[in-house]
Amino acid sequence: MFCFQCQETLKNQGCQVNGVCGKKGSTADLQDLLIHTLKGISLVAEYKGKVSKETGEVLIKNLFTTITNVNFNDENIFELIRNALQYRDNLKENVKIPQDAHDSVIFKDGTDEELADYAKQIGVLSTENEDVRSLRELLIYGVKGIAAYADHALVLGKEDESIYQFVAEALASTTKELEVQQMIALVLKAGEIAVTTMALLDEANTSAYGHPELTEVNIGVKNNPGILISGHDLKDMEQLLEQTQGPGVDVYTHGEMLPANYYPAFKKYNHFVGNYGSSWWKQKEEFESFNGPILMTTNCLVPPSESYKERVFTTGRVSFPGMIHIEEDENGARFFSIN
Repeated sequence: MFCFQCQETLKNQGCQVNGVCGKKGSTADLQDLLIHTLKGISLVAEYKGKVSKETGEVLIKNLFTTITNVNFNDENIFELIRNALQYRDNLKENVKIPQDAHDSVIFKDGTDEELADYAKQIGVLSTENEDVRSLRELLIYGVKGIAAYADHALVLGKEDESIYQFVAEALASTTKELEVQQMIALVLKAGEIAVTTMALLDEANTSAYGHPELTEVNIGVKNNPGILISGHDLKDMEQLLEQTQGPGVDVYTHGEMLPANYYPAFKKYNHFVGNYGSSWWKQKEEFESFNGPILMTTNCLVPPSESYKERVFTTGRVSFPGMIHIEEDENGARFFSIN
């Protein structure tokens, strides 16, 4: 493996065996293959002449999966790769594919072992020129961030097809021999699109839950049984609060979910009682000391200790071997049983 996408990376140079984040080398390789497949989808959409909403959603959801501290589950990533390959092949129907099409357009599904072997060949270091590699990867990390914002907005019913168009353009560009100035221009454009996407997410959050207010947050612990929720997904927060009214169970935020305390829409819930713990990277000690169930939404998961692993439940793009994942239904709803 070779991964240098985050501030945790070994010696600020790159993780080459396993990730400092806890990600195994095999997982990093598979994530590279998933991105490789998304490049193929983007190229096919380019040949087709249109990036549909469906294609855009496929791209952002899968890109989000590859961000640091989101998905540590090889089995789940194999499934995502196969689903993406099937989507790519369906998209190719009635599309004229050039004979010299990039490998991401034509490589085929196989056994787990075959896919794992192939994943080792198409990673970051497969681009030999360091300058080209750096610009391509900088662009890919840019669209990963865009994908995260766009996915959060999509969950709340907000999307912008121009964002999908750029994500596909950016991914497809990394398969081409471009001039340095062209690559730099795409990186700069990624910054512009990121601002656009953040504005879209802000609109999604505030239209659903109101504008955040200066709020005093309780950091103490009450006597009722409690549920801890971490991550970034405010819709999961809303559904959890709605479904836990009445039985005498309190809800606490953790880490990046702290800002939920500032949104007016959540203040009507009397059993939403404050924040427990601090930063995401202190999970091991703070999840250990919290005696109730923990709901991990979106990202910032630290590989759990066995002592509390069975109490952690995941949603959205988060996945870890052995953890229970709460899927959404056809209407985008999740159901959290507290029996």
